[in-house]
Amino acid sequence: MRGGRFTGYWLMLPAGLWLALFFVIPFYSLLATSLFDPEGSVLTGYDVTYRLANFADALEQFWEPLVRSLWYAAVATAICLVLGYVLAYAIAFKAGRWRTLLLVLVIAPFFTSFLVRTLSWKLILADDGFVVDTLQFLHLLGDDGRLLATPVAVIAGLVYNFLPFMVLPLYASLEKIDGRLVEAAGDLYASPARGFLKVTLPLSKPGVVAGTLLTFIPAAGDYINAALLGSPNQRMVGNVIQNLFTSTGDYAAAGALSVILMAIIVAMVMVYIRTAGTEELV
Repeated sequence: MRGGRFTGYWLMLPAGLWLALFFVIPFYSLLATSLFDPEGSVLTGYDVTYRLANFADALEQFWEPLVRSLWYAAVATAICLVLGYVLAYAIAFKAGRWRTLLLVLVIAPFFTSFLVRTLSWKLILADDGFVVDTLQFLHLLGDDGRLLATPVAVIAGLVYNFLPFMVLPLYASLEKIDGRLVEAAGDLYASPARGFLKVTLPLSKPGVVAGTLLTFIPAAGDYINAALLGSPNQRMVGNVIQNLFTSTGDYAAAGALSVILMAIIVAMVMVYIRTAGTEELV
């Protein structure tokens, strides 16, 4: 019995070491980078001078791509929620013996490189592609209109790449709902729409919250879609951070911008979880 008191701690030790090695230490390094002296350089080195003004400077210079990233991520998450809920609902309640096949098709894009999937959208949305030609034929796009290098292309790429992160939590939540509860709502003369709003939707709230978080967080920090499908006018904060780290060598600004992004996302997530009222995720 005495040895059993420490069993839980021993079981948590591998995960704790993993988090310390791949999260706590890198985060400490990033935080130290954000406090570098901006007068330093890659050649001469940087000194940690605890210059808090780095955060204000980064926010003043790069607030536009930061806001753009949060906006793109929010729009993509909303679209994923609508599309993902319909798909997850169909798989959970209507697919029958095809359920497993449909789930495999949902995760099938993960079998291909993220980069390759995004490049495929560059071909689909090309100026001479069938999508642009069709939209021009239907007069939904001007003769000289295009989709590439526009917010539409970037958001479309985000939706495609992160849709499975929305579908899977929603399916897991919907699949657990007892069908007899929906039947009971119908027996009490609730219309299908009212039964959905009063029974299915509230019971699937944990999946909605988990799916939106799993979609919004990586979408806000993404830079591949903006780099391949957008233009400099669609730069997201991830593109700015990458450029500061790899091209200009401004580690102080890059670190400060990264910490700002993390802080904003953490704050938004905490507010969202508490506002959603999902006790299981608090």
